[in-house]
Amino acid sequence: MHMDTQSNETCDYQDYVRPPSKTQKDLEVQLILSLILGVSALLAFCILRPRWPGLYSARKRRLDTNVSLPALPSSFCGWIPKLYRITEEQVLASAGLDAFVFLNFFKMSARLFLIMAFFAVTVLWPINYHYRHFQFNLGRGHKSPDHDRDGGHEDKSTERTYLWSYVTFTYFFVGLALYYINLETFRIIKFRQDYLGSQFTVTDRTFRLTGIPPRLRSEEKIKELIEKLEIGLVDSVQLCRDWNELDSLVENRNQVLRKLETAWATYLRQREYNTKTHSDSTQTPHDERDINGDEEAGDNTGLLASDPNQPHLVEGERPRVTIRYGPLKLRSRKVDAIDYYEEKLRRIDENVIEGRKKEYQPTDMALVTMDSVASCQMLIQARIDPRPGRLLTKPTPSPSDLVWKNTYAPRGVRRLKSWSITLFITVLTLLWIFPTALLASWLSICTIKRVLPSLAHWLTRHPILNSLLQNGLPTLVVSLLNVAVPYLYDWLSNHQGMISQGDVELSVISKNYFFTFFNTFFVFAVSRTGFDFWSVLQDMLKDTSKIPAAIAADVENLSIFYISFIMLQGIGLMPFRILEVGSVFLHPIYRMMSSTPRQFAELRKPPAFQYGFYLPTALLVFNLCVIYSVLMWGFAILIFGTIYFALGYLTYKYMVLYAMDQPQHATGGAWRIICYRVVIGLIVFEVVMVGQIASLAAFVQSVAVLPLIPFTIWYSYYFNRRFEPLTKYIALRAVKKSGNQSDREEAVEDSFEERDEDSSEPARGLLRRGSTLDEYKEKGLVFVNPSLVVPLQQPWIYKDPPPSLVNDEGDTDVEQASQSRPAIILPDADSSLGIGDDNVWVNSVRGDRR
Repeated sequence: MHMDTQSNETCDYQDYVRPPSKTQKDLEVQLILSLILGVSALLAFCILRPRWPGLYSARKRRLDTNVSLPALPSSFCGWIPKLYRITEEQVLASAGLDAFVFLNFFKMSARLFLIMAFFAVTVLWPINYHYRHFQFNLGRGHKSPDHDRDGGHEDKSTERTYLWSYVTFTYFFVGLALYYINLETFRIIKFRQDYLGSQFTVTDRTFRLTGIPPRLRSEEKIKELIEKLEIGLVDSVQLCRDWNELDSLVENRNQVLRKLETAWATYLRQREYNTKTHSDSTQTPHDERDINGDEEAGDNTGLLASDPNQPHLVEGERPRVTIRYGPLKLRSRKVDAIDYYEEKLRRIDENVIEGRKKEYQPTDMALVTMDSVASCQMLIQARIDPRPGRLLTKPTPSPSDLVWKNTYAPRGVRRLKSWSITLFITVLTLLWIFPTALLASWLSICTIKRVLPSLAHWLTRHPILNSLLQNGLPTLVVSLLNVAVPYLYDWLSNHQGMISQGDVELSVISKNYFFTFFNTFFVFAVSRTGFDFWSVLQDMLKDTSKIPAAIAADVENLSIFYISFIMLQGIGLMPFRILEVGSVFLHPIYRMMSSTPRQFAELRKPPAFQYGFYLPTALLVFNLCVIYSVLMWGFAILIFGTIYFALGYLTYKYMVLYAMDQPQHATGGAWRIICYRVVIGLIVFEVVMVGQIASLAAFVQSVAVLPLIPFTIWYSYYFNRRFEPLTKYIALRAVKKSGNQSDREEAVEDSFEERDEDSSEPARGLLRRGSTLDEYKEKGLVFVNPSLVVPLQQPWIYKDPPPSLVNDEGDTDVEQASQSRPAIILPDADSSLGIGDDNVWVNSVRGDRR
């Protein structure tokens, strides 16, 4: 597309989608910008950290005293070396397997890229600089002498022997990456097996049995079936039933409870305001008798302050709520909100109590708890029934991680939801090409030349601002897009019907990685623009031999863009993650929106650390570093990649240990995703190198790289067969012999008491008796739907939380609690104003308190 400008320059779509920056000046400007952002955020964090412990030490303050972490110094930078010295065992003991795996990926990546950067700087960069002389100008780049001499398809393999260094280091870097993956996998499996094998939690002794035929859908028959296998004894069976009615009642009760608390908060706040205002208006400061201690006058003043004829002046106007009733709910009336919600809550309580006594339709799923971890693991790794789809055994998540509403959903419905959302996300990811290209186009110099030619002319005279516009803003837009889209994918994944939040978290990692890698790299690599992506893709599908050349044609031109992207992510934005900018800005908003003690208490909870929001970007950076490692600017991208992972290790280490909670319980399952995504990056790296070398007409060297592709694909199958089972299950030989449940719980308590005696090394006391953090957290938990047993909370009106509506014997005191509420006149039983259909009692209901 041609555009008329004052400079008579032409702009094509490639100028819209990617920034035409190519000089060393662009990198300098981007580095300075990233340093300004990063250093300012880090300084702000160092200043605010000791002043806002409720935010920056939220997790540590809420941890049980038995699960303590080393206290970090309150000095300006003293926390950094102390944080770095926290060992892997301490991370495992205080944050669990998921945090351990996540942080080890960053540590492994920093070490790997440090070695690769050394060879890229000392060997590859001199070769590239001497032989290729690229002057990177991505919009209208000067081709290297090699490109000018190509002239057709004549083989130049013997003339360009320096390209054998490309072949050598492609093999070397791929082998080094797989070596580190292998080495780290062995370490993680060892830690994982020792960690889980030493536990005796209800989770490790419980498996999920699905595909239960109707004739076996009872607790007794399932127990008899499992014990007949002579693998072990069954402690308990929880047959999942259709609790939808009860779950809806409990969810509705929580909503009514919060509305009642809001009404009370409004009333108390208004009463306090009116009392203060009325008290101020009745004071007589000029009356000297009050000051002189006139007792009679003082009594009269108190009586005047509480005039019985105007009680609303002191108590305040009680909040009202509009209710609709009658045919088609066409009639409405305002009633007292507190009385209305209190009565509605009382009736729901009665329904919940009755609902807990009902028998519900059983489903084809059950949670079976065995007497030992070994017997449970044998059942998980075996097949019970010879018929397909019958009596399948699977691991189960922890009780606190289980999504109960999906346990009784039909398998067909859950599969349909899963496939539908997966298909929708795939299509949505492809459609993101166009808004990404549109956003980039509005940040392009070509758009400015067309819309504001005077501004474009002014920018040509200010190269720094021109560089910021063409290079800094597009990378910032891509970074912000990678931050915003995961929230949508997280919401979609939570509606996909998965059994546990841990499964949802792993799914979010996969979906967000697909989005970031596809939109940030693949679209730009195979096409000059997002607009002609489909036409280029069709051409490649017609002739697959064009794929390497098409990728190689643009990959190297995007070097500066990706270096700037990694700079911004690592140096510029990483300190903002530890600063928790989102929580800082949103906290005042949430505080203004909060009115009840329960809402204020929820504000003090640490934010959740979601791996699906952070890991995909790290995997993208890892793959970019590998893909560009051998090319002209490979040394720079490896250096900044090392900085990214080093800073990320410290940043996320602080976040998972001190600042944020990790509600999910995936037992290190993210390592499988990490390894497979690394393999994808290695395959893309090899394809890029084949195309890059072939584009220089060195076909012998290009063919020499080809064997790496099937080898890397084979490694993924090798990983699947050799390592993946040990990342899912517990090996029988790893299971430590343990006594009964009560003895085990005493050992857990003893282990944590020993930790308190030696607070300088919190991990050793934890691991001394083989107990773990998960074991301590799951003490006393059972697999029961919370709607069946959760205590019915009373309204939280004052500062201290109220007791539950459950007495010491476990009976629900709904009647006793309801007697303490104000008397309310209810309609007759045959009245159409029933509370069940939200046509609530209106007869004789007044706004004033009785």
